[in-house]
Amino acid sequence: MGRRASLAFAAALAALAGAGLLSATNAQTVPPLPEIDRIEVHKAERAMLLFADGREVARFDHIQLGGQPVGAKHFEGDQKTPEGHYTVDFGKRDSAYHLALHISYPSAADSAYAAARGASPGGAIFIHGQPNEWPAGRVPGDWTAGCIALSDNQIEALWSAVGDGTELDIEP
Repeated sequence: MGRRASLAFAAALAALAGAGLLSATNAQTVPPLPEIDRIEVHKAERAMLLFADGREVARFDHIQLGGQPVGAKHFEGDQKTPEGHYTVDFGKRDSAYHLALHISYPSAADSAYAAARGASPGGAIFIHGQPNEWPAGRVPGDWTAGCIALSDNQIEALWSAVGDGTELDIEP
């Protein structure tokens, strides 16, 4: 099932949950989203804003970032989340995390900055859910290697509403 095609599935789950036919542990707590065409991440606020047709349609608070969240990512292993303009360029179901949307980091500018300093910019930056082996709920604090982590319910809703090429702006 494609990311957008699973929107109907999410809506069906929400309807079942609303009718009391699913247990609380299986209920979808994030309502289905329209097709998202732009994402803004505000790192200092720990917020992700989702836009459709130029208007904000949803906000996810309490997002989690790299273990060193202040400042832009410049080098592999610096534990920072990138800052700048990127896109979501593909989805990955078979991840160590509950669903994963790849971010187009590093940009040409990111690569040039690192190369000028004799270093690698790193890569494999994703928006993803919680670790598959995490027992329940959320890992506390900022814990990723530079990715943006959401709750499993949030990433499921986002996965269903975001296509390849979706604009993404990550701000300090």
